[in-house]
Amino acid sequence: MITRKNYPQLGEVKAPYVHAVKHADTLYVSGLTAFGTPAQQADIAAQAEAIFQQLHCIAGEEQSSLENLIKVTIFITSFDEINTLRSVLFRHYGDHLPASSLVQISQLFSPELKIEIEAIIAL
Repeated sequence: MITRKNYPQLGEVKAPYVHAVKHADTLYVSGLTAFGTPAQQADIAAQAEAIFQQLHCIAGEEQSSLENLIKVTIFITSFDEINTLRSVLFRHYGDHLPASSLVQISQLFSPELKIEIEAIIAL
């Protein structure tokens, strides 16, 4: 069975998507950004932290954790702050590194956003 889910604590979705889709024991999380958070205007580290707060929230709601991250896809607008970003990633992943893709793009939907992360989490 497929369940489409929104998480009220992440704010209202105003576009044609849901925060996540659950299928069997896997959760597919839509791209998350710092949009609408205090970090929206901040550097990539603060934006990544805001995204990981959202991921922790989603995983917790599903009785899982980021130790069960299977795969992340990360979109960034510049590689200038890659070492700073890596520090944030290692801190949140700990010893449970997921499969990962990192892609540089020209911009996200709002010009101040520097990073978007999609995730797949085992439940």
